[in-house]
Amino acid sequence: MKAKRLRADVLAGLTTSFALLPECIAFALVAHLNPLMGLYGAFIICTLTALFGGRPGMVSGAAGSMAVVIVALVVQHGVQYLLATVLLGGLIMMAFGLLKLGKLVRMVPHPVMLGFVNGLAIIIALAQLEHFKSGETWLSGTPLYMMLGLVAVTMAVVYVLPRLTRTVPPALVAILGVGLAVYLLGLPTRTLGDMAHIAGGLPNLALPDIAWNLETLRIIAPYAILMALVGLLETLLTLNLTDEITESRGFPDRECVALGAANLVSGAFGGMGGCAMIGQTVINLSSGGRGRLSGVVAGVSILLFILFLSPLIERIPLAALVGVMFVVSQQTFAWASLRVLNKVPVNDVLVIIAVTVITVFTDLATAVLCGIIIAALNFAWQQARQLYADSHLESDGSKLYRVHGTLFFASTTPFLNQFDPANDPAQVTLDCRHLSFVDYSAIAALGTLRERYARAGKHLRVLHLSERCKKLLKRARMQHD
Repeated sequence: MKAKRLRADVLAGLTTSFALLPECIAFALVAHLNPLMGLYGAFIICTLTALFGGRPGMVSGAAGSMAVVIVALVVQHGVQYLLATVLLGGLIMMAFGLLKLGKLVRMVPHPVMLGFVNGLAIIIALAQLEHFKSGETWLSGTPLYMMLGLVAVTMAVVYVLPRLTRTVPPALVAILGVGLAVYLLGLPTRTLGDMAHIAGGLPNLALPDIAWNLETLRIIAPYAILMALVGLLETLLTLNLTDEITESRGFPDRECVALGAANLVSGAFGGMGGCAMIGQTVINLSSGGRGRLSGVVAGVSILLFILFLSPLIERIPLAALVGVMFVVSQQTFAWASLRVLNKVPVNDVLVIIAVTVITVFTDLATAVLCGIIIAALNFAWQQARQLYADSHLESDGSKLYRVHGTLFFASTTPFLNQFDPANDPAQVTLDCRHLSFVDYSAIAALGTLRERYARAGKHLRVLHLSERCKKLLKRARMQHD
């Protein structure tokens, strides 16, 4: 069983490495960098996070979300400032993990997760369309038909092969099979070598050649913070998704520390920054990769491609890689979210759609932040609506109010509207046995209520306050019975 597990991880890692190549090259080109910087970053980050991270089976590398963040920095200040930014971003990521803030990912609601997954699936698919262009013009005629045909063959192999055998990853068979067919038949189609030449040597250790002063820090700090936040967010959400797929539990804080350390090493050796990559993670998991070895094999394979196998790797047809990524996009999209649109609350549907659309048209961090804000506002509104009060006159002529619900900033007005100081008797009792005080707004609302009764010349007595509420009242220097 152990030998079978190792074999599965090795094959899954090799498959994932083929999927990493075009993505990392493309993202490096987007950021106006040498493609080798993307590949060095993929090798270092993928290998180190696989060895020391908190989520075996998850694949990290030079991600597109990071490339978009730093492209303006590269254009304005150059590559050396980028490397310094990667170093600082790595330190921020490590600090995030050491402070055990990874648990904050629990604050991301499930509808936001669905929108995140769907948005990235669409982005993965749209990114493949660039391979149907030659320069700035779309392919047409024979080149287009050849590309479409090879993509279709690749996708067919990936879908059909698992029905025949599961001994080898279907994506690996599809890539190698289509590549071999193109070579033997001499089919005219674009290859990985048309994107960039990947031959190179070992990465060299060298600190960024910049002035280490406050002015440099002022330039790189905003980019480093944004890079760290985007990287951590995408990594933690991908970790959650991996947990669901594998039905196991990862360790987010450990993953954050490992990711930060990997970015530090990448920046020191001239590589791009990176984070978890959902597409490559899905490929790894669907190919049977579950252990740390799969990520290590994927990362080390990238280095071997650079050092020894570039002539062969550059012959891989882009169509084969595009076909695999189209399948990944289809498998990543949460199709179940479409089936439940008419079964879940409208507010959750809006969150799913909003996060999906914002992810596609802006960036992941903005989308998730907007989704959390929408979900939080909806939660506050629903909680505020659930507050209500029962009241009745006692035998001694006083009036008793029993308030149920949660008192916080959004429910203070409904709370105050439950009472009638002008028409209530001289003695009024508020029973807080079923009322939860959450924030300072709740304490302020209670103070306002007492003032209203005092102005009406009446006495409000408060009973059954929780210990937490008593402490809040004491801090606010308010008196209570």
